[in-house]
Amino acid sequence: MLRRKRTWVLMAVAAAAAVAFAAPAMAAESLRIPDDLASPRGFLYVTGVLTALAMVPLILVSLSSFTRIVVVLSFLRNAVATPQIPPNPVIIALALFLTAATMAPTWERVYSEAVRPYLAGEIGAAEAVARGEAPLREFMLRHTRESTLKMFLDYLDVKPETPQDTPMRALVPAFMVSELRTAFEMGFMLYLPFLVIDLAVGTALMSFGMIMLPPVMVSLPLKLLVFVLADGWDAVVSSLLASYH
Repeated sequence: MLRRKRTWVLMAVAAAAAVAFAAPAMAAESLRIPDDLASPRGFLYVTGVLTALAMVPLILVSLSSFTRIVVVLSFLRNAVATPQIPPNPVIIALALFLTAATMAPTWERVYSEAVRPYLAGEIGAAEAVARGEAPLREFMLRHTRESTLKMFLDYLDVKPETPQDTPMRALVPAFMVSELRTAFEMGFMLYLPFLVIDLAVGTALMSFGMIMLPPVMVSLPLKLLVFVLADGWDAVVSSLLASYH
């Protein structure tokens, strides 16, 4: 009986050892890196792809309408005196969908003129990048202030012959600064009606001698009421969409 138990124990140990030694070999076989990717050229290729993927959020912010939209929505939230409502995920999600709506024509041109021919093998990577830049360049030039663009061109000492020859290193920051200025102008217009409500509530409380009552306790419900009755969300969103047409 003891001899049988020892035999089973030895068999179990042998099986476990076989699995333990076979597993690394199988893993190495399944995870073996191809020779072309293990070479310096392949390493640089993988590094470039990962860097490009990491740059996607930055490209979304700098080459689209996202900056203006998210800043205006943040101004609106602060103007109503509800800095945490709607929460940040809701603001970001709404800004992303509005960005997709405003950028759809431009992105469709990029896909049809650059991405689709490149995937079909009709053009090379360099030509695809050049074709993809053209619609984005037109969009940014259309929404960039001339004075701001001139400031960056003078700083870089660049004098393009035509607007289409404007280098991206000058156009992108000029576009972002122009978007921020437009967003601040829209934010100022958003603050005005709510500022009037705050002044009216503060004056009324002072005249009634209710100094201990925080004005926010009274002005916040009034702001929400006025905003809802005026269809504030529709007005703000329609203004943002119309600012890109």
